[in-house]
Amino acid sequence: MPWYRQHGRHALPWRMTRDPYAILVSEVMLQQTQVERVVPRYAAWLERWPTFCALATASPADVIREWRGLGYNRRALNLHRTAITVLREHGGQLPRDPAELLRLPGVGPYTAAAIRSFAYEESVAVADTNIARTIARAILGVESQRDVMARVIADAAANLLPVPGARDHNLAVMDLGATVCPARAPRCGACPLNEICAWRAAGQPPGAAASRPAPKFEHTARYARGRIVDALRQAPATTAELAAMLPRRHAARTADYLASLERDALVVRAAGDLWSLPVEAG
Repeated sequence: MPWYRQHGRHALPWRMTRDPYAILVSEVMLQQTQVERVVPRYAAWLERWPTFCALATASPADVIREWRGLGYNRRALNLHRTAITVLREHGGQLPRDPAELLRLPGVGPYTAAAIRSFAYEESVAVADTNIARTIARAILGVESQRDVMARVIADAAANLLPVPGARDHNLAVMDLGATVCPARAPRCGACPLNEICAWRAAGQPPGAAASRPAPKFEHTARYARGRIVDALRQAPATTAELAAMLPRRHAARTADYLASLERDALVVRAAGDLWSLPVEAG
């Protein structure tokens, strides 16, 4: 905790609020997206839609447009659907009950725990990637959280919770993992846990979980789908027009990409072969 008071990322805007809606927005945006990319989009989002009620009345198309630059566009629709559900079924208040939280679109165990800890200050362990990796190394003596069962990480995280102060504890371990104990090149000399770290004491053995090299992003379906959505943010387009703006390796699969985007409700067939973003308001 002394390390966190001095080195923690206290200036992050979602750290300075207990508003459940604002914290949910930040948690959804931060899923697989870097903090630096999220900060400006988070501020713009809250300025445009400061409450569940405001977001629920937006159109899916506007929500997708506002999400530009964050990737994984389904997260935007899930956040929009959650706003509608919270308004219709919970009187505009994000529920505190874990089971109710997990029934919301796109809210999984981590996000539910984060809301309970960061918004409602409940004594509940949070285990994002940074926390899980730090616990795996410092407590369990392995290089990566992939080297142990998720249940073991969860139990270890719960056993570390202080009473009181669980919220700050979760944030401290999160920041430690993000800034001092990243997946590659951990800065053990700067770590406040270096004298008790089980992984360091064991000589930093490599993990057993083999990591496969990831394909180039430009070669993935996610890249092509994102390009299509970006194009439709500007204006409706035909299948041929969308194929023409994709790299050659993706052009022949344009119809498949559109079909998958349509199943995810990210695009609609407007008329004939014309595609657009969904426009119906929540």
